[in-house]
Amino acid sequence: MRAIQMSTFGEADVLRLTDVPVPEPGPGEVRVRLHYAGVNPAETYIRTGNYAFFKPELPYVSGFDGAGEVDSLGVGVTRLHEGDRVFVASLLAKRKTGTYAEFVVCDVDAVHPLPSSVSFAQGAAVGIPGFTAYRALFQRAQLKPGEIVLIHGASGGVGTLAVQMARAYGAYVIGTAGNDEGLALLGQLGVHAAFNHSDPAHFAKILALTGGTGVNVILEALANVNLEHDAEILSMFGRIVVVGNRGSINFTPRLLMDKESAVLGMAIWNAPLAEYTSSIAALAAGLESGVLRPVVGREYPLEATAQAQIDILKNSARGKMVLKII
Repeated sequence: MRAIQMSTFGEADVLRLTDVPVPEPGPGEVRVRLHYAGVNPAETYIRTGNYAFFKPELPYVSGFDGAGEVDSLGVGVTRLHEGDRVFVASLLAKRKTGTYAEFVVCDVDAVHPLPSSVSFAQGAAVGIPGFTAYRALFQRAQLKPGEIVLIHGASGGVGTLAVQMARAYGAYVIGTAGNDEGLALLGQLGVHAAFNHSDPAHFAKILALTGGTGVNVILEALANVNLEHDAEILSMFGRIVVVGNRGSINFTPRLLMDKESAVLGMAIWNAPLAEYTSSIAALAAGLESGVLRPVVGREYPLEATAQAQIDILKNSARGKMVLKII
């Protein structure tokens, strides 16, 4: 089968399109013929060999998320059937052969039905982005209906799903994006207010929007740039969940003391299995009910994976980046 394999760690050019054996499912495992795979920033960090949470043995086929059709079932699997439309969310699976390939094998618990109303490309956009959004909002921030939530980078893969979740849960949703196209997308998703994060005054405008009382919950994807400003516009007892960071920052702790607010770190690799399982169940239910409709951004052919990994670290994403496999 065709797959993107790396035999050494390094820059994007270590990702090579090659032929590898089709993996066979063992007991309790499923093989899926993939139509699309999701591309996530974590996969670029893993490629360098310096990622704190995961360093694979080489050679290695990357990718945790995808969507396609069940191709083969291991012994003991009864929940799924050959030909079923499914999405794959294999981050915490015991076995995962990588979704940057024509076929993937992983634990059955990482494979979930994909409603006919959801495309394969959308299904590939669910796993890591959806888990990140759900865990940040509900397991870390403990978001409550009626609260005000600010989602930075709301037009990206994580942000678009977070907007939909928070909106459906009854929160007042503020989103930021980096250009007019992203702001238009946020309007389509139903945010209550949208701001261009390239505008230096956008934090002051958000605080003014709340009447000076501040924001209850903030999802922060670039903490080294925004964290101090986030703390300035938090409400009393507000919570910031850091889901992304690319450097260090000078910070004034009294901003948190004065409001008894909190900064919560989050890394989905640390999630207890029970939280991961409940998150994925919620995502599957959201797809089935229509509450969640993943937004697909740029599509790349499998042979352009290296370029996709370069592009995903650039700003102003619109929707989720995916690889088209068939």
